Amino acid sequence: MEGSAAAAVSVTTGRPYPFERRRRLSPAALAVTNEKVLPAYSTVVINGVVRALDFTLLSIVGIASYLGYVVPIDGFSWYAILAVLAMSLVAIISFQAAEMYDIQIYRGRLRQFTRLISCWTLVFLLFIGASFFAKLGDSVSRVWLATFFVSGFVTLVVERMVLRSLVRRWAREGRLGRRTVIVGSDENGEKLIKALRQQHDSDLKLLGVFDDRNDGRALDTCAGLPKLGKINDIVEFARRTRVDLVLFALPISAESRILAMLKKLWVLPVDIRLSAHTNKLRFRPRSYSYIGSVPTLGMFEQPITDWDMVLKWAFDRGVGAILLILLAPVMALTALAIKLDSPGPVLFRQKRFGFNNERIDVLKFRSLYHHQADPLAAKVVTKNDPRVTRVGRIIRKTSLDELPQLFNVVFKGNLSIVGPRPHAVQGKLHSRLFDETVDGYFARHRVKPGITGWAQINGWRGEIDNEEKIQKRVEFDLYYIENWSLLFDLYILFKTPWALIKGENAY
Repeated sequence: MEGSAAAAVSVTTGRPYPFERRRRLSPAALAVTNEKVLPAYSTVVINGVVRALDFTLLSIVGIASYLGYVVPIDGFSWYAILAVLAMSLVAIISFQAAEMYDIQIYRGRLRQFTRLISCWTLVFLLFIGASFFAKLGDSVSRVWLATFFVSGFVTLVVERMVLRSLVRRWAREGRLGRRTVIVGSDENGEKLIKALRQQHDSDLKLLGVFDDRNDGRALDTCAGLPKLGKINDIVEFARRTRVDLVLFALPISAESRILAMLKKLWVLPVDIRLSAHTNKLRFRPRSYSYIGSVPTLGMFEQPITDWDMVLKWAFDRGVGAILLILLAPVMALTALAIKLDSPGPVLFRQKRFGFNNERIDVLKFRSLYHHQADPLAAKVVTKNDPRVTRVGRIIRKTSLDELPQLFNVVFKGNLSIVGPRPHAVQGKLHSRLFDETVDGYFARHRVKPGITGWAQINGWRGEIDNEEKIQKRVEFDLYYIENWSLLFDLYILFKTPWALIKGENAY
């Protein structure tokens, strides 16, 4: 509910559970957040898939034409198969050298197909030249070579036509553009926006500008873009709509202002860059990342992107499905024990913080008496808590109550196997919300939460009854985010059973 406390109603008491207040946005900002926005597709992943597809299709065409024409006449030879694979690999290398793996190239026809025929011809000329110098010309079938050349080219053309259609559709849907907000609604902001609009191959979609100043230096409309609000509004804005890039149009000399803004914005899972287009102080070219010809300095990067995100997704779904199958008997016995121990449902949903502060419903085995259920976990479970059932004490101690979260991982995709634990939306320490207790608390939501995590296997789990415990959790969660790797996830997963056996701080 905009500008006021939304409420969730308890199914047992009928009384509302208050959510935290959400920051009020300007009408211009609300107009942007109300637009339908689809998830983005990574251009890095798309280019990688196209490379793999090119290699696979060319290999299949070359091997199929060899098996269909040469083998019935001259018999089978592994050298020919290796030659096809080598030619396919050289083709990929030549396409890469010709800059054919680029989203802008996929959209066009003339540039794409002229480069395609040039590179594919070059591959065959190289093969013919290598065969001549190796004195293998007489053993190479000219009919097979011509068939491979023509069928390979036709296959590539068809593939690129389909790809062109897909890319154009994704572009219309906004899946390939980086949704960008500009910080600084002044002369520098206008210069930056004009410079960005001159980049014809830019993938940026400029949403608007934000500025804290209320005097004449802050323009209500900056180079045609509306002023959407102040810096504090960016966090709420980015949680209501997809934002991929925050670009500062401030000079490097405004160090104190930039640092104050970064302190507020670094909790977001977005790229944050400082434009250097108007700065007189110049660094080495390698220090910059470029948006077209506009130089920028990276401040913060979105964690776990591109192929890392694909690996993380595959790890979660694959390992999650395996664990769900292996642990099914344990989950069935746990459900039976809960049903026999006390009246009420076996499972319950609890509101937790997900990625980028999204509210998600997390499944758990019920460990409290049904009439004392706490869907928002507003009251922390403590040692010898009378609300906990007999079976509940066992499953909480061993974390068996968390197993249904595997359904969140495998079917809903709003949890990971490994990640910062999803805290309750009303999690408190001595009547203070966690984000009021720890500076930068929401930065732990820059990635999906997980069933287990780096903090948990290091003993920081269970009841939070002092400031050190929540600070340590956040500290370990941020370390995990900054140092994530697939091996790190595997290490945490393998260490989790030992951490559960200790059962520290779990009531």
